[in-house]
Parts: sequence; C-alpha cells; structure tokens
Amino acid sequence: MPTIHREEGFRFVIYVDDHEPAHVHVRYAGAIARIRIGDADHRPIATDPGSMRTPDVRRAVRIVEANQKQFFEAWREIHGA
Repeated sequence: MPTIHREEGFRFVIYVDDHEPAHVHVRYAGAIARIRIGDADHRPIATDPGSMRTPDVRRAVRIVEANQKQFFEAWREIHGA
C-alpha cells in the first residue's frame, strides 16, 4: 500500500493488488474515502466517500485534481498499465 502523496493531513495511497478504474484511497482524521483519479478527459470524482465528512471529501478531490497527472502516473507505475 504505497503512499503516493501527503497534503493538508490527507494521505493518498494506491493498493498494489487493486482493480480498475484508477483510483486512490484517502485517509484523513481516521476516515477513509475512495476517489477515481480520472484522466485527460475526466475529472477526479469521489466514488466512495466512506466515513469521511463531505467537506473533507471535497478537499481531497481538489487535491487529486491538482495532482491528477502525478497520481495517474503512480497508478500506471504500480499496476503496469
């Protein structure tokens, strides 16, 4: 479970044995959410907010969006796609 990014108290991880579509698991303040990374044609979107508060999910999505290229490249490197 490599951590690919940390920002504003959020920790973004990609599981090595995970499934498509490309996404990250976000941990913050004891809560976990899942966000689809998207690609050149699609913006990131929360696919499972889990137990994370809505304002925190929105912040996490904005962080993924700001780092979308880096996150997608990390997904491809980990999964060989």
